[in-house]
Amino acid sequence: MNQTTLNGEFTLSGKGLHTGLEITARFLPAAAGTGYKFKRVDLEGEPVIDALAENVAATSRGTVIAKGEARVSTIEHAMAALYASGIDNVMIEVNAPEMPILDGSALPYMEAIAGAGIAELKADREYYHVRQRIEVRDEETGSTIVVLPDDDFSVDVRIDFKSPVLNYQFATLDNIADFAGEIAPSRTFVFVREIEPLVSNNLIKGGDLDNALVIYDAPMSQEKLDNLADLMGVTRKDVSEFGYINNGELRWDNEAARHKLLDLVGDLALIGRPIKGRVIATRPGHSINTSFSKKIRKELKRQEVQAPVYNPNMEPLMDNNRIRELLPHRYPFQLVDKVIEKGTNYIVGVKNITANEPFFPGHFPQEPVLPGVLQIEAMAQTGGLLVLSTVDEPERYSTYFMKIDNVKFRQKVVPGDTLLFHVSFMTELRRGCAVMKGYAFVGDKIVTECEFMAQIIKNK
Repeated sequence: MNQTTLNGEFTLSGKGLHTGLEITARFLPAAAGTGYKFKRVDLEGEPVIDALAENVAATSRGTVIAKGEARVSTIEHAMAALYASGIDNVMIEVNAPEMPILDGSALPYMEAIAGAGIAELKADREYYHVRQRIEVRDEETGSTIVVLPDDDFSVDVRIDFKSPVLNYQFATLDNIADFAGEIAPSRTFVFVREIEPLVSNNLIKGGDLDNALVIYDAPMSQEKLDNLADLMGVTRKDVSEFGYINNGELRWDNEAARHKLLDLVGDLALIGRPIKGRVIATRPGHSINTSFSKKIRKELKRQEVQAPVYNPNMEPLMDNNRIRELLPHRYPFQLVDKVIEKGTNYIVGVKNITANEPFFPGHFPQEPVLPGVLQIEAMAQTGGLLVLSTVDEPERYSTYFMKIDNVKFRQKVVPGDTLLFHVSFMTELRRGCAVMKGYAFVGDKIVTECEFMAQIIKNK
């Protein structure tokens, strides 16, 4: 799939949950590769903050990102809405140190995104594929996040506050398409017993009974309840029993668990790529959510390209016969067996290494190793198939090497290995010339990488 952005801009205004300020957030379309960015238009120089896990500066009562002195807090609801709507790139201009709380849910953001529409961009979307079980645990709180391999994105959340009102709840999202109706309308929540310390810390100045679920679960005199209502600037209410103190009804019996799932999706968006995997979270919160996102970001930084997903049971996009139609190479120099994936700017090829390769008797008799130059040749042939896919009648063209740069051999390749080649354009195709970046993988490990230039020439 291609990357997306908004089809048009939109603006949302409202008060900040913690600052109480009147805030305006303007959402603008952005180019491919931009990701999610927040711009503080109220500060000198209008600093821009990338909404990525490594920029998380605090997680108390909301996710805060920062760059230098510039900060934006309570970003999780907007982030969840963008992620669930399939938006990859957007610039958010905000005139305050936090996002507006609106009704305490992600629904206003979802509705605004739907109203603006989604535009497809000419760049491939990159996913984070979960290959093995990943776990992040907080021993102090008992919170855990476990992520398992899956073909799609799904989330299970379990919460337990040991409260007579809000004890054990769970929520599930099996399909991201259900987020708008099943998760987005759920509102943030707070316990009455937490309000006084929050107010003392100069927080929740914008909180009220319309933008948060307020849970009364510990005995408190009516006088103290009235004082808290006065502190928050909300109407006093007579409370005779434990329960929810709000101006309206709960949207679901498990609205609190659904909102925890909403927050988790917003914090996972800080990875910078959509996830292919099943997320199981117990007692999630912004701290452990962002810790998980930081862990994945570190992995992505160590390895620029994630190894392609290879399912031998899937029908290839190009089999050996089709490759023979497009490339002039023949035995013993056809070094791509099949193509399993192709996007606008990239292609994935496969080469199975057997002990019967003609070069192994001489390279080397006692220790057969696939020559590195042949790995590069195989990547170039894979890149040739990518270049040929951009022209009409590709059978009438041939691809030729022009230059090779920045070659790195990281690990030897031996009989029994399956090589996966990920080759992508580094620049646009100009005058038949393409600059490409190639990676060769065995399993999840990069064994070879290089940059090369190739040219396609029409056959006489």
